[in-house]
Amino acid sequence: MKRGRRFAVGLLLSTAVLVQPTVAGRGSEPRPPSVVLIVADDLGWGDVSFNGRKEWSTPNLDRTAREGLLLRRCYAAATVCAPSRAALLTGKYPIHNGVRTNRQDLPAGEVTIAEALRDRGYVSGLVGKWHQGARGADGGEPLHPMDQGFDEFFGYLDAVRAWEKFPSQLWNGRELVPVMGYADDLITDGALEFIHRHRNRPFFLYIAYVATHFHVAAPEDEVALHRGRFAEEDQAVPRNATYAAMVTRMDRNIGRLLAGLEHDGLSRETLLIFTSDQGATFEKGNQGTSAALDSNHPFRGQKRTLWEGGIRVPGIVWWPGRIAGGTVCDQPVHLTDLLPTIVAAAGGSVDARWKLDGMNLLPNWTAGTPIPPRTLFWEWRSEGFDQLAALDHDHKLIITRGGKPELYNVVIDPAERRDLSETLATTTETLATRLKSWLSTEISPPLTPPQQR
Repeated sequence: MKRGRRFAVGLLLSTAVLVQPTVAGRGSEPRPPSVVLIVADDLGWGDVSFNGRKEWSTPNLDRTAREGLLLRRCYAAATVCAPSRAALLTGKYPIHNGVRTNRQDLPAGEVTIAEALRDRGYVSGLVGKWHQGARGADGGEPLHPMDQGFDEFFGYLDAVRAWEKFPSQLWNGRELVPVMGYADDLITDGALEFIHRHRNRPFFLYIAYVATHFHVAAPEDEVALHRGRFAEEDQAVPRNATYAAMVTRMDRNIGRLLAGLEHDGLSRETLLIFTSDQGATFEKGNQGTSAALDSNHPFRGQKRTLWEGGIRVPGIVWWPGRIAGGTVCDQPVHLTDLLPTIVAAAGGSVDARWKLDGMNLLPNWTAGTPIPPRTLFWEWRSEGFDQLAALDHDHKLIITRGGKPELYNVVIDPAERRDLSETLATTTETLATRLKSWLSTEISPPLTPPQQR
């Protein structure tokens, strides 16, 4: 396995050296920070020990939470993979960027974080899962990340292949290459190699892990650490222990990343963000593990729903020397905020023509400045689901087809058990009106036939 991992990273190096950009002249202007964005796949809010998990620990993530900013109310922009990832990359709601389902490709005209940073002299890389549609707009191959601002790519193009926890092939640039090993180990190897090569210039690195998405599999040495600690339907097939192993292996790999940044002298020059694309799933492919382990605790719902369990995700921001350690943000943060905030951290500004929905949160992250009041919105109307939601700080409106509007105070009732729509009728009506107005701004193309991912 080790030989296979080194082989994959060596291929990445040999290809990337050919396209390594030159550093733009910036005079005496201080070097902007490098940015590492780590996105887990279907990781529940309650799967990490910094959010209260007791059955296993995530010490490396806990460290970044202690040394950085903990986002207590971090929200994904969508409840399935492709729309959520397109939104965090573009800073735009799914109804505004053309990706509302897992079958829609990110339009070539949309500006990603990688493209937004290009003019600031950044080199950008993606290691891991791309998942921006199952096919292109013309019915051909999906848009490649290297067509969306990324200078280098190592990982999975499509979502079905990304179910493979022990892949035999991955994309290295535009070429499929043989690999051997555990996916998140391979992804981390590629990330460390990218960091080391580009240590002398600002870079944007998007690390898209495949844990804990669907297929429940992990290296046996990691599973062994959890065997016998959980109730299992069959102790010979320890699925719950394996799920725990996926989480702890990811944390171990994040520890490797932190050590790599420190080794290359980049810890204080790097803004690191950790989150998940949506909440954990209780669907068949997960084999009952997330439900048994209560991965979205203490919230109601799961992936493909707009309850807190579907869209509220772990969130950490770590930037030693710029963000005070041990700080907590209890205001709602939305993953569309990443693009404008990262661009601001890089010393740039967004173009009004991009028509972003996200907000620059850098003043909040670095100085604790309150986030201005705003209403956040969601819709999920595909694959047989029809749910809408609007959040105005404390109060969240949920509208499901065939049901009456429900209103919850998700600060005092995060499990969304007590419907306040009748007692707070004015708030319910106000949020319903705002939601209707937001839906009227939709510019997405027609939905393509749904396909589960």
